[in-house]
Amino acid sequence: MLSVHTSPLHQPGTGDAGGMNVYMVQLSRALAEQGIEVDLFTRCRGEGRPPQVEIAPGVRVRHLHAGPRAALPKEDMPGLVVPFSLALMKERRRYDLVHSHYWLSGQAGRIAAAGWGIPLVHTAHTLALVKNAALAAGDTPEPELRIRGEQQVTASADRLIANTADEAGALRGLYGASAPRVDVVRPGVDLDTFRPGDGRAAARARLGLPTGAFIPVYAGRIQPLKGPDVLVRAVAELLKTDPALRSRLLVPVVGGHSGAGPVGGPCDLARELGVADVLRYFPPVAQAELADWYRAADVLVVPSRSESFGLVALEAQACGTPVLAAAVGGLPTAVWDGVTGVLVPGHDPVDYARRLRWFAQHPEAVVSMGGAAVRHARAMSWQAAATRTLEVYRRALCVQQPAGTQMRQERRHAPASPALPSWRVEKAGIPA
Repeated sequence: MLSVHTSPLHQPGTGDAGGMNVYMVQLSRALAEQGIEVDLFTRCRGEGRPPQVEIAPGVRVRHLHAGPRAALPKEDMPGLVVPFSLALMKERRRYDLVHSHYWLSGQAGRIAAAGWGIPLVHTAHTLALVKNAALAAGDTPEPELRIRGEQQVTASADRLIANTADEAGALRGLYGASAPRVDVVRPGVDLDTFRPGDGRAAARARLGLPTGAFIPVYAGRIQPLKGPDVLVRAVAELLKTDPALRSRLLVPVVGGHSGAGPVGGPCDLARELGVADVLRYFPPVAQAELADWYRAADVLVVPSRSESFGLVALEAQACGTPVLAAAVGGLPTAVWDGVTGVLVPGHDPVDYARRLRWFAQHPEAVVSMGGAAVRHARAMSWQAAATRTLEVYRRALCVQQPAGTQMRQERRHAPASPALPSWRVEKAGIPA
């Protein structure tokens, strides 16, 4: 597996580390449990880590010397693709298959797979054309260089793995991927770490949170694409509508600044809107502590403008916490609308405020949805994701063409992504 711009060892929620980092580590561990040895190659950033780190039996993170041994902005990473590929090609161990993650790794994967004469499987995680269609005001669009790079990887990979049918549709409709090469594999959740545990009250006690408060939680990177501004504006609308709620409202924001946009971001906006007193900011935490934040919450809020899947939504549900999320990308797959949470079309803060107030007024619904959320999440394990991924690997190995030789004969205008089945179960009183 290849990850050029971020290491699987980096703390999710910091810098460029997020759901993709969790995905690579958890999928690799689950594959190793099925007898597959996995080497995860990433760039050495001079952080004092050894050249090889075993993170589980059969799973190693390998550090390659490519470019400066220092952290670099993602914008500088395209220039490191060739040095990374050359360092990778010096590896003497024989591999059966390359699985690249994100477009930069896909470019390196094209070179390595072609040089070794083995298949390339690629997972995009995010797509530039999808992100650019959902930019927040003032956010920086993804560059043309990335779009061209994604098109090249899409055309040359032997197999493409999409998180959801929606993403598969984007690969076909926006990037011209041939349908037979695209497989949908839903990500999973670590059910040993993310579980209800000893409940909400105990989690709040460990975190020093008030027992009787209404606590919506935001967890993730703080960047415009993730919509923290939507949450802050929704909180302002909520308190405008129901001022009495202020005395028992607490909104933790757990995560670090990432990507474009002002560092002050939601902090400055909260002061401007007069709600800084109810928001609390906490740095990214390890998975075990993150599970406690989920357990402590009445609802997890995921107002993302674009989301390939939304692992945080699945993790929260596994802990017994319902989710209030934007109906974008993979979130309609991760959240069972009306049963394990509520999906919001669009990003109008008034809509989020109305639903937050409903959660605050219906604690019994929080308990009911939380129970359904646990059952829903249990069906999405990393073991199941690994089994499905292994099927994709076998197809790539059985019907291999040298990576980089598949050329598009014509622009394929595939139909739009098939509509997801309607999971919504109408619940009396949930704001429409």
